[in-house]
Amino acid sequence: MTKSIRRTAAATAAAAIAVTALTALPAVAEPQHAGRDHLHWSACQGHADPRQRCADLSVPLDYNDPDGQRITVAVSRIATAKPGLRHGVLLIIPGGPGDDGLDRPSSAVDRLPQEVLDRFDLVGFDPRGVGRSTPVSCGLDHADLAMVKLRPWPDADGSIDANLANGRRFAEACARNGGPVLRSISTANEARDIDSIRRALGERRLSAWGTSYGTYAGAVYATLFAQRTDRIVLDSNDDPDPSRVGRGWLAAFGQGAEDRFPDFAAWASAPGNPDRVADTPEQVRPLFLDLAARLDRNPLPWPGANPAELDGNGLRETMLTSLYADARFPDLARMMLAALGRRPLPTPVAAPDEVLQNHIAASAGTLCNDVAWPTDPAAYAKDVAAERAARPLTAGMPVNAMPCAFWPFAPAEPPVRVSGRGPANVLLAQNLRDPATPYRGALELRKAFGDRARMVTVDSGGHDVYRANGNACGDAAVTDFLVTGRRPSDDVFCPAS
Repeated sequence: MTKSIRRTAAATAAAAIAVTALTALPAVAEPQHAGRDHLHWSACQGHADPRQRCADLSVPLDYNDPDGQRITVAVSRIATAKPGLRHGVLLIIPGGPGDDGLDRPSSAVDRLPQEVLDRFDLVGFDPRGVGRSTPVSCGLDHADLAMVKLRPWPDADGSIDANLANGRRFAEACARNGGPVLRSISTANEARDIDSIRRALGERRLSAWGTSYGTYAGAVYATLFAQRTDRIVLDSNDDPDPSRVGRGWLAAFGQGAEDRFPDFAAWASAPGNPDRVADTPEQVRPLFLDLAARLDRNPLPWPGANPAELDGNGLRETMLTSLYADARFPDLARMMLAALGRRPLPTPVAAPDEVLQNHIAASAGTLCNDVAWPTDPAAYAKDVAAERAARPLTAGMPVNAMPCAFWPFAPAEPPVRVSGRGPANVLLAQNLRDPATPYRGALELRKAFGDRARMVTVDSGGHDVYRANGNACGDAAVTDFLVTGRRPSDDVFCPAS
């Protein structure tokens, strides 16, 4: 989604004053169990861990009108099995934006070490507009749910005309079908919802573990509600640049793919690999680029896929998602082998349309409502041409136009500038070669927090750090912080395991 910077200097200054006032507020004494009766726990629907319980929390649609319309935020919890060791609540903040989070405690309880599980109730939630939290939809046509359209891959010749048409159609559908909940979605409102969850749980302070976009949401919470934070872990970190926000995150894919692709090239050329595509790592990149160009010219039929063919952008999209984890490398290698005629194309797999509709609408709401994006098509075309030359793996997609270029709603408030004011209780965890949230963006978040934060950097590739890539050094640093509350005395570098 794209951002037009139309705010006046006066509006920006006023926003800065407002944010400063919020972060400067002293902690307000609250009873330890205040609000606990607002949550009525019952069995969760679906396939959650049987220990997980769910509840609905009523929150304002508009926090400036707390007595006005209300919406529902779905909350879940797995209580610690050792109440005598309990320290508090660890809220899991999902990524995306637009990802669901209600069942995150069920997945985390099998992933986290016992000493963390002993000390925290694990709490999850679906952000407003997502899943079971008053869900939104833009009512897009099925063809517009294809990932090669949702990410703005230019045409084979670099033209962005189709992207502009897609973005305009998408924005118009959201304006027509999204309603007031879609217009209320923003990172600042997610932070306010998080604090509503804290109050309903009866907690004076909240610990949190945010991943991917959840790092930005967690950072905004730690800025707006600094005195309500306890132990904050932010894992795979977004650049918090308030002038760009989501547009910067999209642009980061260009550098992220370049950082990460050599890991895939080494794996895809290793002797003995049944999915080997080349004899040496140096051969893998030109082979990938050549195959993408061939598929641009002559797509392969792919029945059941959306669209029903594999073109160059389909291969590029597979590349981007496959770089998220080493376990996904075979997806890209097998697609390359299929393009070479040495394997059949895999059976297409996609989420149900209604799930995609919800995720896409909530994602657009966040990215477009957080900040205005540029609207000049010529500027996008110029940026795409330069990006294609500089970073051919991603072919200009990261700087292209998205629906936010045509978004009909102005942001309700300026983006939050992440602040170093508050308790020194933030730990960042970051892989060196993350395709989605690159290292240099994490350095910007580290800088924004200043001495409030420390950073654990792991010499690893992929997206997600803590209990995700098997690096004992990185895992131990995060676990120790969660269990004891003690941060490292300085930033930590963890060698490859």
